[in-house]
Amino acid sequence: MRPTSVRFSFDYISPNAYVAWTQLPALAERHAVTIEPVPVLFAGLLEASGRLGPAEIPVQMRWMWKNVLRKTARLGVPFAPPAFHPFNPLLALRASSLPLPERERRRLIDALFAAVWARGLHVSEPDVVRQVADEVGLNGASIVELAQQPESKDRLRTQTADAIARNVFGVPSMEAGDELFWGYDDFPHLELYLSGKDPIDPAAWEAWSAPLRSSAVRERPPRRS
Repeated sequence: MRPTSVRFSFDYISPNAYVAWTQLPALAERHAVTIEPVPVLFAGLLEASGRLGPAEIPVQMRWMWKNVLRKTARLGVPFAPPAFHPFNPLLALRASSLPLPERERRRLIDALFAAVWARGLHVSEPDVVRQVADEVGLNGASIVELAQQPESKDRLRTQTADAIARNVFGVPSMEAGDELFWGYDDFPHLELYLSGKDPIDPAAWEAWSAPLRSSAVRERPPRRS
């Protein structure tokens, strides 16, 4: 059965999540699917899989910034250095997880992504989140207050834990049916899947997945002194 929605797991700390978010509405319209945005804590995903983030690996970080600059230039997407990176995204994620009407929540997510990656604002600060929400016609003071309540903190923890349970390991991640696609660069594969043209041969995947299910982590040789 063809999926009717795409679950989009994201964290504002990811520039690729920003790029993906700017392009996702057009993709969804082309394939008549709805978008379910799910804020998750990227640091929680990394911890669950025992990995470092790109910002913690200098050579990868340098590559990543150039990679994103190329993508945004090609797409015509505004892109400017953030105020700080990495930064604490918790307040912005909790605000975006509030049970707002769908259109209001989309406006807030749009505005917070732009605040970080197009305007160089520091969304770790309550005054910045309040200002950004006010600018898109929302009650910024109320949103910040609600986002700091225990239930909002619990909601983000639950969303992150649920994503981990579904094998989400990075951001942005797009889930369509039972399939997981990772990163903006996976959009072509997502499009093929949504159009019913997934190039994976089920029999070939079964041949690959059997040994993968039984594989163990390779032991590293002892370090010589």
